[in-house]
Amino acid sequence: MTELPEKKKFKMFDAVLASVCVVMTIEASAPAAKMGNSQFFWWGFLILTFFLPYGLISAELGTAYQGQGGIYEWVKMAYGTRWGSRVACYYWLNFPVWMSSIVLLFTDILSSAFHLKIGAGGLLFIQLLIIWLVTFLSCFRVGDSKWILNVAAVFKAVMMLFLGGLGFYIAFSKGVANVFTPQSFLPSFDSQGLSYVIVILFDLVGFEVITTYTDDMENPDRQLPTAIKLGGALIVFFYILAAFGISVAIPVDELSASTGVIESFRILLHRTDGILIILVSVMFLYALFANLISWSLGVNYVLKSAAQDNCLPKMLAVESKRNGMPLGAAAANGIISSAIVILGAFMPDSDVFWQFFAMNMIILMMSYVMIFPAFLKLRKTDPDRPRPFRVKGGALRLGLTAYLPMCLIILSVIFTVLPLNLSAEELSGKIPLMIGSGLVVAVSEWISYRSTKSGKEIVK
Repeated sequence: MTELPEKKKFKMFDAVLASVCVVMTIEASAPAAKMGNSQFFWWGFLILTFFLPYGLISAELGTAYQGQGGIYEWVKMAYGTRWGSRVACYYWLNFPVWMSSIVLLFTDILSSAFHLKIGAGGLLFIQLLIIWLVTFLSCFRVGDSKWILNVAAVFKAVMMLFLGGLGFYIAFSKGVANVFTPQSFLPSFDSQGLSYVIVILFDLVGFEVITTYTDDMENPDRQLPTAIKLGGALIVFFYILAAFGISVAIPVDELSASTGVIESFRILLHRTDGILIILVSVMFLYALFANLISWSLGVNYVLKSAAQDNCLPKMLAVESKRNGMPLGAAAANGIISSAIVILGAFMPDSDVFWQFFAMNMIILMMSYVMIFPAFLKLRKTDPDRPRPFRVKGGALRLGLTAYLPMCLIILSVIFTVLPLNLSAEELSGKIPLMIGSGLVVAVSEWISYRSTKSGKEIVK
């Protein structure tokens, strides 16, 4: 057997920046801001009831079960191969959809920021080029790509600090675009308000991706919990700043889910172009690209592990003989994403980004549901496993820590998919998501059944 080359190791600094790069998705700040000022209530509520317990559970499971299997490995060990396969399918199928939405956003921002008139063929070429560049770079170890993630984390922090700082300056000197009253900060329980709760949940996930990097960390027992805690605090701070800046800049009814962040900078800076707008746009585009790489590394590791256990199609288990990276998973995601953007080029809907983005959020959040009961079950069925980081609390506290986030995910998916009234706007927006979600579930069940039936699980 060919000996793999020595891996480049993550330092603590790299781990913290990686958590910021993976979890903090600046492109989702605008969709969350479409909730209006009630977003600040939901930010605070979901940080306490979802983000905090989710981060602690990820730290315990990630240090107790180190390796590349991540979310799939935890659920499989708790509930068996079929549930592990099912979760891996959701985790897999969400990624090409998300990648497609991000490359669509990339070309939207590129055209808008630099005032480029690019035809449909040119846009499609750029989108496919990005997909396959990400696919290529995901075939290298995370230690080789850490500088890409580090720079992206710094760019995201700079943009959000700048956006928040401008927001405070404009708010105190010239006023705000939206009404800021005590009543405006109360939670909205109408169809639009509840439908966008899933966006904030989406903004707060990704720690399980960092757990797949443990093989590249010098001391994962210490680095992983610290990266999640410190990175989590930075993420919360930057998100609130960005949310405030967008709320100051653009009225909710004029906010675009796709270009809202760049438009906020233009309004706050009182200019449509110039060096500052160009710099912000370049950082934004770079952050989008790096986010794709950071997630592709984690997702591909999970797919390879599941395929090696005969829980996903065997082609996903193909790996590089040189560095052990998952070539099959990377290629499959590139092919599926390419097919989706080609299909998107023929879709009549003007906001294709939001259609793909909403579908991705639903599929991804479905993959997280079983993490939380798996955490409790593994505490009971595998009590002797060393847990370098351990979530503190008795039975009641641990139950709340696990089941409250789980219920929030389920409710957010229901609010996003099911029509909450019979208006034409509500039905036209929700019915495609219902159909798409149903198809994903059906395809996932078929893939899971065929994969687990094809052979016995490989014991590692």
